[in-house]
Amino acid sequence: MTEPDDALTPRPPDFGARRLLYIGTGSLGVAFMPYWLNWVQAAYPATRVRPVITRAAERFVARGAIAALSGREVELDVWPDHAEPGAPHVELAQWADAVVVHPASMHFVSRLALGIADTPVLLALQCTKAPIAVAPALPPGAVTSVPYRRHRDALGERRNIVVVPPMAGYSVTTGGPDAAVAMPLPAVVAALERLRTTLAPVREEAYDAPRREPVGRAT
Repeated sequence: MTEPDDALTPRPPDFGARRLLYIGTGSLGVAFMPYWLNWVQAAYPATRVRPVITRAAERFVARGAIAALSGREVELDVWPDHAEPGAPHVELAQWADAVVVHPASMHFVSRLALGIADTPVLLALQCTKAPIAVAPALPPGAVTSVPYRRHRDALGERRNIVVVPPMAGYSVTTGGPDAAVAMPLPAVVAALERLRTTLAPVREEAYDAPRREPVGRAT
């Protein structure tokens, strides 16, 4: 067996986050989430990865499959059926050093852009100061649609969010190159790291600021 040729093995982009929240949504590309989780773990062994999938994602990938292939327990983005101490959205928002949504369906992009917060993940993402990389995966015609462009631009106005443009891909429905698939995860991680390093001084200043006494209680 020969050693791999370094020229044929691209070096993973630099990534300094230590706690990565990895969210998969209801797009067909989420079927590759186990592969990308393995890649993240191999590329960044010092980074803890916390995978979460939406209800819609379960149409294309099973939590059991992700757990078996990646060795990671997978959470489902739903509110608990029974009372639990604490608030899952607060815990998620505070746990993450960085967040990646890969792939991000048009439905998820729209809800995030509109400020909808009806699941633990969406509420956490609306509140967290952590950098977030959103990698859309869209059906034929969506990338040039007015609703998508408005939601993309709205997310782009948020200081802690970067939208990584999708690339052209084949639609399994039409059989033609008229879909827009999420960029490979290494490209998304590179964009996330650029955003993270830009935000780092701002976040450090916020942590150093004097804390005010709370005036009420909320979850």
